[in-house]
Amino acid sequence: MNRKASLLWSVLAVITLLLSACNGGNSPSSSNDNGEYNAKKQAVELVAPADPGSGWDTTARAIAQTLEKEKLINFPLQVLNEPGATGAVSLSQLVTQHKGDDLKLSITSTPILSNYYYGNSEYSYKDVTMIARLITEYYVIVVPTDSPFQTLDDLLQAINDDPANIALGAAGDDRLPFALIVHESGGDAKKVKFIDYPNGGGDIANALLNGDLDAGISGVSEFRGQIEAGNFRALAVTSKERLKGSVSEIPTVIEQGIDVEFGNWRAIMGPPGMSETAIKYWEDIIKTTLESETFQQFAENNQWDITYLVGDEFQEYLKQSDSDIKTGLEITGQIE
Repeated sequence: MNRKASLLWSVLAVITLLLSACNGGNSPSSSNDNGEYNAKKQAVELVAPADPGSGWDTTARAIAQTLEKEKLINFPLQVLNEPGATGAVSLSQLVTQHKGDDLKLSITSTPILSNYYYGNSEYSYKDVTMIARLITEYYVIVVPTDSPFQTLDDLLQAINDDPANIALGAAGDDRLPFALIVHESGGDAKKVKFIDYPNGGGDIANALLNGDLDAGISGVSEFRGQIEAGNFRALAVTSKERLKGSVSEIPTVIEQGIDVEFGNWRAIMGPPGMSETAIKYWEDIIKTTLESETFQQFAENNQWDITYLVGDEFQEYLKQSDSDIKTGLEITGQIE
């Protein structure tokens, strides 16, 4: 090899090394050679795929605040709101733009199952890294305080008599528990006039206060403030037994003669291709988070049941939950 060619190859080698270093700096990978998660202490993003005040947002911020207060992590963690189509917009971004990114997390729940069957999303829980189930929250059915409906039976009777005249607000698959209630009470769930509010209970609450809706259903945490303030009358909760705290006087659907119990689990997930190091790290950190006094207080305040689940057991739960959601949507006529 002559001197000119040798010099050329040397220059190319240096350029290759520089490019490799640059690419390594921008890589989503967050583990060093020793398998340590986020060794460079880069900022981690935790997405709430709905507006502030929604159930997803409340959960994400409870996790973030607990991590900070209990000093469980040594790197920044930022909560981001990415609303749109009951989580479908954020899910699409997670799958298509963040593959292999160990620094991107998101809160999710049953819409990741139902959106696929509704045709609202081409992705499902199988397309991401499902890390851990966190909590289960039950639903509450509310009406404005000045509503003529005093009981769940009053509302169901009005829907049976004139379904087109009763508007009920729900976010995405929050329709499912109410549709099941109608179905189990002998009504036709296909005729219920659902008004969709994809960004969550905050928008439903505003619509109820403005007189745009006759009733609404959402997670207890999303309506609890308005119930405590006396603006909403709670007709029923979908838990097996009455809840504790400020909502302990709300009767269950079951005790009103309708055999429906329905909870909305929430979980934390990452993008496809997340490293095993990151998965194990967050499984362990989340377990510690949920066991902390700080998060226990969040759970009590928001009427959450802590239902931590990971690994194969979580995957089996998701598989069964996916089947149950599909069956429920078929029975109630929401999908064919």
